[in-house]
Amino acid sequence: MDCRTVIRELSEYLDGELDRTLLAEVERHLAHCQDCRVVVNTTKKTIEFYCNSAPLPLPEEVRQRLHAALRTRLQRPTS
Repeated sequence: MDCRTVIRELSEYLDGELDRTLLAEVERHLAHCQDCRVVVNTTKKTIEFYCNSAPLPLPEEVRQRLHAALRTRLQRPTS
């Protein structure tokens, strides 16, 4: 297992969705790779921070532009 594979599997790892074999490989890699441990720990903390914080209100101008873009997108015919 290399760092690229760990990063590619990061979401499934954090969500607890890896099969037992792949989970063991990722954890074996993390036991020996400080860089990947930093990435995993930072990502976990970022997710926890955003999950535990209240949403910030959008400025009115941003909200209006977002709604206009969504209306435009929804009015396009699908292919």
